[in-house]
Amino acid sequence: MIMKAGRRRAREFALQALYAADVAGAGGAGALSGLWSAQLDELGEPLEEPVGPEEIEFTTELVRGVMDDREAIDARIEAASENWRLARMPVVDRNILRLGTWELTQRADIPTSVTINEAIELAKRFGGAESRAFVNGLLDRIAGELGRGSRRKK
Repeated sequence: MIMKAGRRRAREFALQALYAADVAGAGGAGALSGLWSAQLDELGEPLEEPVGPEEIEFTTELVRGVMDDREAIDARIEAASENWRLARMPVVDRNILRLGTWELTQRADIPTSVTINEAIELAKRFGGAESRAFVNGLLDRIAGELGRGSRRKK
């Protein structure tokens, strides 16, 4: 079983692969292979701790899941976002939302609060000044629409 820190790192790797695929207009498989061959952090430095098999497995599941379900995921995000087309969203935010939406729709074993909190952490680390609130609000709305509960107190 992969530990919390390993899943967080796997989500970071998945975000990097999805970002690269989105910018290049390519599939996630190529971005994943490039990520694993380099094994570099976001600053281009070698990783202090090698990537473990559980991290690779979870990262691969996330990237393949998002890429396979991307059309439905994007439609759900656009439906939940008021006055925001997906194409207008920052690339980082768009891919954090894709990861979170995929987890909410496909991984019922991961609590809603964990999925949303992990997405917020990604937004804080990789997104812009408004990313955290934007990602939090949209994923909370999507979770509510899916009947997965909401982080907001009613």
